[in-house]
Amino acid sequence: MTRVLVVDDQFLIRAGLVGLLEAAPGFEVVGEAGDGAQAVRLAAETRPDVILMDIRMPGVNGIEATERILAEADERVLAEAGERPPRVLVLTTFDLDEYVYGALRAGAAGFLLKDSGPERLLAAVAVVDGGDALFAPSVTRRLVEAFARQQAPDPAGAASPDLGVLTSREREVLTLTARGLSNVEIADRLYISEATVKTHLNRTMSKLGLGSRAQAVVLAYETGLVTPGG
Repeated sequence: MTRVLVVDDQFLIRAGLVGLLEAAPGFEVVGEAGDGAQAVRLAAETRPDVILMDIRMPGVNGIEATERILAEADERVLAEAGERPPRVLVLTTFDLDEYVYGALRAGAAGFLLKDSGPERLLAAVAVVDGGDALFAPSVTRRLVEAFARQQAPDPAGAASPDLGVLTSREREVLTLTARGLSNVEIADRLYISEATVKTHLNRTMSKLGLGSRAQAVVLAYETGLVTPGG
């Protein structure tokens, strides 16, 4: 069973999500929260596998809640061997919402539009629970490109992770991931197995201190490994 925590400040939307998940085989709703602060508390109490997280909420928003939940989960993972941090699946109304970018940087696994159909939502939760990308990679690319075009260069020249620690194959996999290819497509392009692609991506994220595939995509753009429209 995939254990899910549902977070949304709108009661009808939250109730609809809960009802959908509870009616589908293989899913268990372990809690529901109406704001970010409650989500942080329930995440610690219920230890869900996946969190459906709204972004725009009063008080503690979805970005801050995601940061706090994953930070606390990381501490527990260090203390309790075998526990896996929850996967945060962000819910948003707009596919080019810059708040989503912030959530990805905070460690969210990805995002889903609120107008997605029931089958897509259930599939997204299942895929996220499996640790893979939850949406078409092209959607992530479009989001990051749009945000990058709006951002001015950082005058302080903030330090970025050193991509020099990556092998040439790891850089190839990261580049193709950021360009919107799925693991299967990358495997076909590089003539390697899908399992090998996952191994390279996991090693890349470990070397760069990243928590999710989405963060790897964002970093590829931020460091210039991949450029918007390139």
